[in-house]
Amino acid sequence: MLSATLGLIGAIVYGGADFLGGLASRRLGAVRVTALSAVSGLALIAVALPLIGGTFSAEAVRLGILSGVTGAIALSLLYGCLAIGPMSILSPLTAVVSALVPLTVGLAGGERLSLVGWIAIGIALVAVVLVGFVPEKGAARPRLLGLAMAVGAGAMIGLFLVIIDRTPDDSGLVPLLLNRATSAAIMVTAAAVLVVVTQLRGPRSPDAAAADGHGPAVLPAWAERAVLLAIACGAVDAVANVLLLLALRAGELTVVSVLTALYPAGTVILAAVLLRERVAPVQVVGLVLAFVAAGMLALA
Repeated sequence: MLSATLGLIGAIVYGGADFLGGLASRRLGAVRVTALSAVSGLALIAVALPLIGGTFSAEAVRLGILSGVTGAIALSLLYGCLAIGPMSILSPLTAVVSALVPLTVGLAGGERLSLVGWIAIGIALVAVVLVGFVPEKGAARPRLLGLAMAVGAGAMIGLFLVIIDRTPDDSGLVPLLLNRATSAAIMVTAAAVLVVVTQLRGPRSPDAAAADGHGPAVLPAWAERAVLLAIACGAVDAVANVLLLLALRAGELTVVSVLTALYPAGTVILAAVLLRERVAPVQVVGLVLAFVAAGMLALA
């Protein structure tokens, strides 16, 4: 029950981080926001490590670095496929694959579910598709490249879950510290390269720079709020990672992975409450099914 509860809360918190990151990306671009959030998340984990504790070991360090690499690849593929679109198909496809990969690994590793658990997993997967569905008028059929990137992003997210699940029980937050350090190094380097490339191309308008997801080379005054949003995104995402870690150590990979794939629920809820965005009826159904599935998995 604790594992399912932590998994669902973690998914909603992940969605909150995506919400903050999405707002910040409108001004700064996805790469800069990802770099800033990685650094702020690293700072939070570094502060929390002495309080929560954790033992450094070769296994914890290795898996932490590996999870950081998979996370950076996952984000790159995710942003890339969503830019290609249509989001209405590629977003839920990514979420479903991110659940199926660790689900398969968990079952292959000997984890077992009751009949109620299997029914709940089925309901949760349906909920993942419905919640992640983004209504688009006249959406075109997805290109093969977009589909491949969506599957790749989902697979990398799923692999991240598998890696974190296999970290030593006594490692505490050590794997997350290495994860964040690795992601920060990769994304900060990527952001720096983009700045150099942008400067070599010559001056560009903020709107043109934002259109390709890179954001302006020099941040104007209005970008200060976006920077704060990006920093908050990293802190919230770090909290979600801690919840995920606790959920995995308290329960089964199969259950936690499916619940974590419900992360779009947090984004949808916050967008509806704070931005007054309309929630499609299909997404409402998905939200209801998500909580039903979480309750069933807690009981199972």
